[in-house]
Amino acid sequence: MNRWMGWVLLVVAGAGLSGCTGRAVERFTLEVDLPAHFGLVGDASYTPAPGETCKLPRRHGKRPDLKIFKAASKPVANRVSFEVPLTERVEGCSLMLRKLVFAINAKWGERWSDVGRDYAAVYIRDSWETEMSLMSESYVRELPGQCQWLFRTVGPQHALIKGLKCNSLNTSGQLTKARAGGYVSRAGLRGKTLRMVLALTEEEQPAVRDNWVKVVGGWKRCRGESQEDLFAFCRGNVSDFKAFKMPDGRLCNIYPTCD
Repeated sequence: MNRWMGWVLLVVAGAGLSGCTGRAVERFTLEVDLPAHFGLVGDASYTPAPGETCKLPRRHGKRPDLKIFKAASKPVANRVSFEVPLTERVEGCSLMLRKLVFAINAKWGERWSDVGRDYAAVYIRDSWETEMSLMSESYVRELPGQCQWLFRTVGPQHALIKGLKCNSLNTSGQLTKARAGGYVSRAGLRGKTLRMVLALTEEEQPAVRDNWVKVVGGWKRCRGESQEDLFAFCRGNVSDFKAFKMPDGRLCNIYPTCD
């Protein structure tokens, strides 16, 4: 990965470490609250500042317009912190931060393959827009988000697996359809803290509509056209179901209780 990454920020125990391809003029603190067993890999993307005519060369696969940050998953919820430059100067070219993109990785089971991933993004705007607010005088701006596990079955044994979905919350705390993250005004960001707060809801939902029926104790998998039907949509049939295979090998009729 480092062959095409121009600069790396690696977080260990919540402390930000920064490399140097140019001297930072302005910066802010990025904090991310992670649930247990969640980690992330992200990048800060820069473009030439207004009025600049320079173009950044790409040599040997490197990307001088990207800065990478990482946080390994931990068995308990934790907060990680990064110092992020708002401006940079690379090879004589003045750059401005435009966006932050995160790959959120989480583990839901014991097997190495029991992992899920979703993405979050924070966009830096030069002018105020209706979907964002200016930084307050509290020095901390929070971007709340909520993650949820979505379950489904795959393969001829109808093995149960999970996927991760993370969405932003509005100012009323209601879940939106937008990815976790949001839009932030550049004005007032310098020297302050931007905190993305990710929470994990205990309620799981089917990943595919019309595949499961809600019953006492959980969910039943619809049979579909036959026991071998891999897609198995309910299509109004809420009386015929099929067993599925749990990650530990059990054959069950109801998820998650396995009754």
